[in-house]
Amino acid sequence: MTRTEDEHISERRCLLTGESGDRAGLIRLALGPDGELVPDLGAKLGGRGAWISPDRPALEEALAKGKLKGLAARTLRTDARKLMVPENLPEQIATGLERRCFSRLGLENRAGNLTYGFDRILSAIRAGRVYALVHAGDAAHDGAAKLDGALRQIRPDGYMLRLPAARAELSLALGRENVVHAAVTDSGAARRILEDARRWCAFVEFPGSEIGTVRG
Repeated sequence: MTRTEDEHISERRCLLTGESGDRAGLIRLALGPDGELVPDLGAKLGGRGAWISPDRPALEEALAKGKLKGLAARTLRTDARKLMVPENLPEQIATGLERRCFSRLGLENRAGNLTYGFDRILSAIRAGRVYALVHAGDAAHDGAAKLDGALRQIRPDGYMLRLPAARAELSLALGRENVVHAAVTDSGAARRILEDARRWCAFVEFPGSEIGTVRG
């Protein structure tokens, strides 16, 4: 893995707002090989990075007003005249965040860290084996609420998250049929899923419910 210049620092300052936050909750922008500003969602590209909050309206406003190029050029220490900023940068970020979240869910599924089916999930919650719940965006409120309430009683530090994806999209990403709810049965997997999902939900302004902070 390529180490970035600022990899060892856990907090970053948002290029657009000036507010600081944990790097895991922010989005890194970097210089691509052709001198273009690109999303570096895994924070793996070498060189300096410019960090922004997962706030699409703020990014689109900075793009529309022509502020992003100058701010990014100063942070990246490059010539603003040569820096190329794609007009579809917000869409690139949204698509990339969606792919990362689905990819993470797929990895955890293949590792055996996800459980499916309402009754199986409920049994796993009552057995104390569930650290988090993930719901499709079109999951029925009553069913999600029942599972959320059961987890809240057993594990107050867990979280419940509704994704900006319908069950058809979630099922396709996981290679299963009719995935409406998924239970995460590993604490590390729960943290990794939350890290990717919370940025996606925030950037696309999806009102996903998030409760608690997973501990080891």
